[in-house]
Amino acid sequence: MQRYKSFNRKNITIIVIAVFFIACYLCGRLFYLMVAASENYAIKARQLHERERSIKAERGTIYDRNGTIIAANKPVSTISVIHNQIKDPEGVIKALSDALNLSEETVRKRVEKYSSIERIKSNVDKETADYIRNLSLDGVMVDEDYKRFYPYGSLASKVIGFTGSDNQGIIGLEVEYDSYLQGVNGTILTLTTAHGIEIDGAAENRIEPIPGNSIHLSLDVNIQKYAEQAATKVMEAKGANNVSLIVLNPQTGEIYAMANTPEFDLNNPYSLNEELKQKYEGVTLSSTEKTNILNNMWRNPCISDTYEPGSTFKIVTATAALEEKVVRLTDRFYCPGFKIVEDRRIRCHKAGGHGSEDFVQGIKNSCNPVFMEIGARVGATKFYEYFDRLGLSNKTGVDLPGEANSIKHKLDNVGAVELATMSFGQSFQITPLQLLTAASAIVNGGTLITPHFGVNIQNAEGTVIKELTFKTTENVISKETSETMKMLLEAVVADGTGKRAYIPGFRIGGKTATSEKLPRRSGKYISSFIGFAPANNPQVMAIVLIDEPEGIYYGGTIAAPVVAEVFDNILPYLGIEPAYSEKELEEYNIGKFEVPNFVGLTKAEVAKKLKDYSFDEVTYLGEGEIVKEQFPLEGDMIKMNSDLILYLE
Repeated sequence: MQRYKSFNRKNITIIVIAVFFIACYLCGRLFYLMVAASENYAIKARQLHERERSIKAERGTIYDRNGTIIAANKPVSTISVIHNQIKDPEGVIKALSDALNLSEETVRKRVEKYSSIERIKSNVDKETADYIRNLSLDGVMVDEDYKRFYPYGSLASKVIGFTGSDNQGIIGLEVEYDSYLQGVNGTILTLTTAHGIEIDGAAENRIEPIPGNSIHLSLDVNIQKYAEQAATKVMEAKGANNVSLIVLNPQTGEIYAMANTPEFDLNNPYSLNEELKQKYEGVTLSSTEKTNILNNMWRNPCISDTYEPGSTFKIVTATAALEEKVVRLTDRFYCPGFKIVEDRRIRCHKAGGHGSEDFVQGIKNSCNPVFMEIGARVGATKFYEYFDRLGLSNKTGVDLPGEANSIKHKLDNVGAVELATMSFGQSFQITPLQLLTAASAIVNGGTLITPHFGVNIQNAEGTVIKELTFKTTENVISKETSETMKMLLEAVVADGTGKRAYIPGFRIGGKTATSEKLPRRSGKYISSFIGFAPANNPQVMAIVLIDEPEGIYYGGTIAAPVVAEVFDNILPYLGIEPAYSEKELEEYNIGKFEVPNFVGLTKAEVAKKLKDYSFDEVTYLGEGEIVKEQFPLEGDMIKMNSDLILYLE
């Protein structure tokens, strides 16, 4: 009996000890959960009972050099549904499909999907969003959002670029400066039950978004408009594939305009432009084909496409020869219309040749044999050295994505024939912007600039937080050579192949080119011209390329006038005033005069008096014989060759 009592007492002791340790463990665990880990579990509890919805941050604005907005934001909304909170699924499906112009099948899939929150449609306009909000549908969320908006539509489309549905940059400056333009999204936190249903009356916890920074560019909307108008005009007149035109300040590298016609609508970037719509009208395109077509439509040829520059590259060859002192302005050459190099007969553009000419005449005539001769004098090694010095072996560093680099022979593979053709711009390829950058260094005194659009970054309050700087390299050529080249290139416009770029009152320098596309003898050309003004102190420089013009294709005939048209519009706009010579005043009948009084005179008396004045066109309004009113008024100072309107009674 005693033995059983001892056994029971022993068992009870073990049980008590076990219970004690279990109780200690549970107390310890309870202490850990309620005290030591309370904060962590409180966060997890909140997360379990909070639903998070994103508030899109407003993307930074893009401004031109004058403060004009060229990329902004338009308030829109995102419509979403929360499965657990929908009380009338069929009503929600019907209402949203009608309001959002979506099929009921599409809406049904998202409404019936069991998820914490399901997006139905983004970028919904304010009017539609307000209508849906007023329906007060259980489980339907209407959240604030922003959509990128481009006030000028297609203006500079391949430069500015556009954003995707997530508000991130896709191409152009939008992607280049995306890290600055993007803001920080905010959130809306709402309390829910364990079943995911929002608790009525529970306060929302809102973290406000931080708007993105804005960027100010060197691009000028007005100059861009002039450039695109001129490019479109010549593209249509010559039936060209496309036209590229860049305008920049050769002293600073600031780009004022970069036109690539045809452009596309930035507000509808996934729609083909008019030219492509006509080209593919009636053609069924696969998704891959359409993607390839869109990628080509978005492509920026000014920086992404290489080409053989042709005679505009003679600017570089002449510069190298002058720097190396292997040619003087008075050196004489003879052009029979070709030059024999090893076993090749390489032609000049003038079949009959230019005959005897000095170096100045050679550059004015754009004579190939002259440049083959001076290229040989420079030699391949030195020729490549200037290729490097003037930035033609590397990308320019422009602040745009997708820039291509030059394509050329390895130095070891450059023989006499290759050097001869390279001397007048064949047998290698560069981008239009690379050539413009090199030419800028040649005329600005020898400073290699980095072409760019960015000027500064500003925060939402308008405070400049970063000035954008770009690399420059001084003394890549001597100032003496630069001065000589400016004089020679002004002579090309005054009395050479570029005379159609001449503008009375302005000193223009430039060089023409007509580049035959590969394969040779295909009959396809790129006509181009590079020009700058004023020739003695360049403040603006431009290059234009016309791809496969129909009919007359010479650069001096069709490309030079394009730059002249742009310069004629933008030089006064940039504050560069004309200074006419006596010869120009007389030859072009330039000047102003005071308008005389025609009121009270008969038409016969007016005709007699008009012989002493320079009116371009005289318009009579009315059926009488006596002038009762006139415009311009008597005493007004007007330009020569202005119009005159006379009102008769």
